[in-house]
Amino acid sequence: MRADAIGIDVRRLQWTAFVVAGAFAGLAGGLYAFSKGSISPDSTMAVSRSIDALVMVLLGGVQTLSGPVVGAALFTWLQDTIARGTDYWRAVLGVTILVLVLVFPQGIVGALRGWFEKRDPE
Repeated sequence: MRADAIGIDVRRLQWTAFVVAGAFAGLAGGLYAFSKGSISPDSTMAVSRSIDALVMVLLGGVQTLSGPVVGAALFTWLQDTIARGTDYWRAVLGVTILVLVLVFPQGIVGALRGWFEKRDPE
């Protein structure tokens, strides 16, 4: 209502965002199918994939724009690093993520932002 009150065409902006998001989703799906050669619902739509996405967002920070990107990079790096070192990599990854979420409740980016704001009180 505020955007409409200052003269922004909200419907057009919503449709534009929808079209752009759909284009990027289609491009991502096409690239994924191209990289895998073939896809099946068993591997791409498993419950663990949606949990992975949620963990990525929680690690990076929910209330930040760059938080999910940082969380995805950290999660992928942790998964690759831990999987090489042990057979029980899922248990170790789970404990590591649990510790990170307890230490940084606002996520990594949120904790860094708070640390910089506390350091620079201007």
